[in-house]
Amino acid sequence: MIKTLTLAISLLLAGLAAAPGPALAAPLRLVVLGDSLSAGYNLGPGEGFTDQLQKALAAKGHDVVVVNAGVSGDTAAAGLARLDWSVGPDAEAVIVELGANDMLRGFDPDKPREALDAILTRLNERKLPVLLAGMRAAPNLGPDYARRFDGLYPALADKHGAMLYPFFLDGVAAQPALLLADGMHPNADGIAVIVEKILPAVEELVAQAAR
Repeated sequence: MIKTLTLAISLLLAGLAAAPGPALAAPLRLVVLGDSLSAGYNLGPGEGFTDQLQKALAAKGHDVVVVNAGVSGDTAAAGLARLDWSVGPDAEAVIVELGANDMLRGFDPDKPREALDAILTRLNERKLPVLLAGMRAAPNLGPDYARRFDGLYPALADKHGAMLYPFFLDGVAAQPALLLADGMHPNADGIAVIVEKILPAVEELVAQAAR
């Protein structure tokens, strides 16, 4: 009887030891759909926006994988064309950073507005929280162009209920020490400034996705 009881207890303990524990939550996947500004143009490993942002989020205690879906030279329309495969089914939140190349090429602001409108519409249909990173027109394009271009970002964020970060290059634009030799793209130090400034908004985006 004692041997039988001992055997039963041993089998029970073995079963408990073998039982799987609670599954660990997978990291949240945050996709950055952008152009060269977020893609890490001419920067080394670990220096680009997505790498530095993931490190900053980790330092704040967030388990997030930041996916680099930036393509140098992309316009807003090009981002729309590759939206479905760039923002895959496993995406849980998205930062949209597009429009700078439309502006640099002097496109009518209606062109990036239409493309970004379509991007936000489709992301909304997928119920993905979005942070829209704005851009500002170069001064040489004139006040009317600047009014129409700069204004499209807050208008679209309001229309689609997206979060808005008004100017992706805030604190970096026109600061030679924070830019590459071309005077347009941020260097690693410039990216660090961008990450520091945008981080609170990204933390709120992550919180929305977690909810």
